[in-house]
Amino acid sequence: MPLVLDARRARRLAVVGQLLSAPRPTSILETVRWLGAVQMDPTRAVERTEHLVLWSRLGQRYRPLELERLLWEERSLFEYRAFILPVSDLPVHREAMRRYPSTGAARHVVVRRYLAENAAFRRYVLGRLRREGPLRTRDLEDRSAVGWRTGGWNDADRNTSVMLEILWAKGVVMIVGRNGQERVWDLAERRLPMNEPRLRPREEARRLLETQLRALGIARPGALGRTLEGVHAPDRDRALSDLIRDGVAVPCRVEGLRGEWLAHAQALDRPFRRRTVLLSPFDLLVHDRRRTEELFGFRFRLEMYVPPARRAHGYFVMPVLDGDRLVARVDPRFDRSTGVLRVNAVHLEPDAPTSARSGVVRAITELAGWLGARDVRLP
Repeated sequence: MPLVLDARRARRLAVVGQLLSAPRPTSILETVRWLGAVQMDPTRAVERTEHLVLWSRLGQRYRPLELERLLWEERSLFEYRAFILPVSDLPVHREAMRRYPSTGAARHVVVRRYLAENAAFRRYVLGRLRREGPLRTRDLEDRSAVGWRTGGWNDADRNTSVMLEILWAKGVVMIVGRNGQERVWDLAERRLPMNEPRLRPREEARRLLETQLRALGIARPGALGRTLEGVHAPDRDRALSDLIRDGVAVPCRVEGLRGEWLAHAQALDRPFRRRTVLLSPFDLLVHDRRRTEELFGFRFRLEMYVPPARRAHGYFVMPVLDGDRLVARVDPRFDRSTGVLRVNAVHLEPDAPTSARSGVVRAITELAGWLGARDVRLP
């Protein structure tokens, strides 16, 4: 029989899985290893998303320079496809890299054609990196025989960056630093242990599934087992059965919600302690919009790409987590030239408790302190 959970317990599993209950984790490496992946986004209305995600977990002790050290000097973390990943999980992701681009998806078809038409260009890029790397994108000439063409608005003059990004997706090259905003590239084999023994498909799928479920705390089975490319890992179904048989994934039913859920056994055992904290709009707790609405009753949408007149809550809206509830939305902007954190709007949820308002103000004050803001201006 599946374990029956009430809605509050289910929400707490989700919060615990995301390391958003007290006590806080103690290091960046511990946090990224537990979460499995931290999404990146360059929008700096407040700060880049990867920094906000880590600040939400670690609090005032988090320093972006420490993240750079772990990425570029210690090399215990690496950047891949808009995510920060632990090198300890490289064997799992390396298998997906080897398969890329192997599906019948339209983009994969275009990528395979581009590689076939530009084999000499590929050899040139890899040869330059092997002899002279690390190199910036603009250090490499565009020697493509056939240009990148998808019919999109940004096809023009992208051949060199597209070739590098395809080789990045295949695990052949990687980003090894930044010169300002420019990415610096080198051969992956120089920076990562790319030649370690390969995982069998079932073990690859098992490790991927367990990491994802541990980070989510509770999830629907269909949401698990996808690689960063968005396709299910081979042997995903058998590996999921293994996790259930071994008691790692616990079948559940959530009162008031239809269908099956799985909880991670560790999340069921971990204590829950309340915290109030602001979240990046790209935070994994709210990334799956359907799950967020089901578990938290919180309908959340990104509005930064919506015309200003049509925005309901603001440009860079940060949800506020208070214990096991999402109680408010805050629309802040940090002016680095004046040091002012300006809060354009605060929207409390209709069912937010009376105490939520003071908690929201404390969370904004904590964010301002971490940013080094000299002043906070509330609406």
